[in-house]
Amino acid sequence: MTRSEAILYALAAYCVLMLAIGAWASRRTHDAGDFFLGGRRMGAWITALAQGSTQSSAWTLVGVSGAAFSWGLSAAWLWVAVMAGYVVNWYWVAPRLRRLSLASGSVTLVQELAGDPAGARHLAVLRSCSLIILVSFLFYVAAQFQAAGQAFAVGLDLPVAACIAIGAAVTVAYTFMGGFWAASATDVVQALLMLGVALFLPAVAFVVAGGVDGIVQGLAVEGDAVVSLTGGRTGLASMAFVLGTMGIGLGAPGQPHVVNRFMAARDDGVIRRGAVIALVWIALVLAGMLVLGWSGRVLYAGMGQPENVIYVVADRLLPPMVAGFVAVAVMSAIMSTVDSQLLTATSSLTIDRGGREGGHVTVWSSRLALAGFSVAAVLVAIFAPESIYTRVLFAWNAIGAAFGPLVLLLVSGRRVGQAGTLACLWTGFLLTVLFYLLPDSPGDLHERILPFFVALGAALWVDRRKA
Repeated sequence: MTRSEAILYALAAYCVLMLAIGAWASRRTHDAGDFFLGGRRMGAWITALAQGSTQSSAWTLVGVSGAAFSWGLSAAWLWVAVMAGYVVNWYWVAPRLRRLSLASGSVTLVQELAGDPAGARHLAVLRSCSLIILVSFLFYVAAQFQAAGQAFAVGLDLPVAACIAIGAAVTVAYTFMGGFWAASATDVVQALLMLGVALFLPAVAFVVAGGVDGIVQGLAVEGDAVVSLTGGRTGLASMAFVLGTMGIGLGAPGQPHVVNRFMAARDDGVIRRGAVIALVWIALVLAGMLVLGWSGRVLYAGMGQPENVIYVVADRLLPPMVAGFVAVAVMSAIMSTVDSQLLTATSSLTIDRGGREGGHVTVWSSRLALAGFSVAAVLVAIFAPESIYTRVLFAWNAIGAAFGPLVLLLVSGRRVGQAGTLACLWTGFLLTVLFYLLPDSPGDLHERILPFFVALGAALWVDRRKA
């Protein structure tokens, strides 16, 4: 069996499984509450693994391993940053947001943040949230579809555009059928696949690269910057790099597609048990991807595209069928995030944009909105390609700066008024866009830190003036 055939069969089997789960989930989806939150009946394992795989997209498998390949040991700060975001989300945001949404009957994070429906600016808040989510997720989902296209193209020798369309079609199909139930059930399978690859492939590369001594010595040959925890930066530049990289964790509480998983949990016990499961899972996956990137740098330093390190290592060190399993794992990482993002974008188009209650939105109108948004994201992926690492972090930072301060204030017992909410949303989003367009600072400090805290200040200042 050739490598291409092995990858094709593995991907085909995986896609059939995902579609079968979608068909099963469609029988459990009767109204908008089921389509967007699964009837709030999710247990600990499904909540933890679905949240983990949703937050840890292709960026984790492809982007983090690529960053470790490019940066060297300084990429370890990515592990610290992401873990910090998980801890805040699970131990501070999750239990409080679940109780708040249950008490108010909110189906989406936007509904919860919008406040009093009778308020003068309620509709403006809903539409602002909807627009920010749609714009950010258009690029976020496009990056995932682009990664899916690369996963197919590397193994099947097909045009990337065709591969993007194939990967998108499978993800849209099962989400279209089963909504939140399909997304959650498939996310569990995808989380286990990601964990399997994150443990097995780096272990093989680690041994071949010579273990700890071989990796450290091999990286040292590449220069001092590669073995420095600050990438060779010193003084203020090193501090900016660390703070900027840690700023990635700031965006975690503001991700609607991630925190919606908490709103669907059955009870507080699910959150407590789920926190342990999720933290162990992400710690292992991130560590594996860092080791893979470092080992890949030692073994294949001349490789042209760092984000292909996972494919190159699998192709050169594993039998064809096992390499096909790796391609499936990358696809699973993509699908596990895209399905939730599609649901969040769909809720923005249907429930949030017009301020309607979930029960007044039909399942079929939601499905049509999902399909339309997906087509737009595919077109962006094909005609405006970009680095997956860069595009995902831009969307992550933009959404996190807009929504994160509001979520943290909300779960801390401070519900910001609608004027302050609008100030926070647009300050965080527009500042992120501005700094994204300007030259990079060390660790992208400006883009990842300043918009969040300026937006937080804007929310509190405007809210105090309106009080």
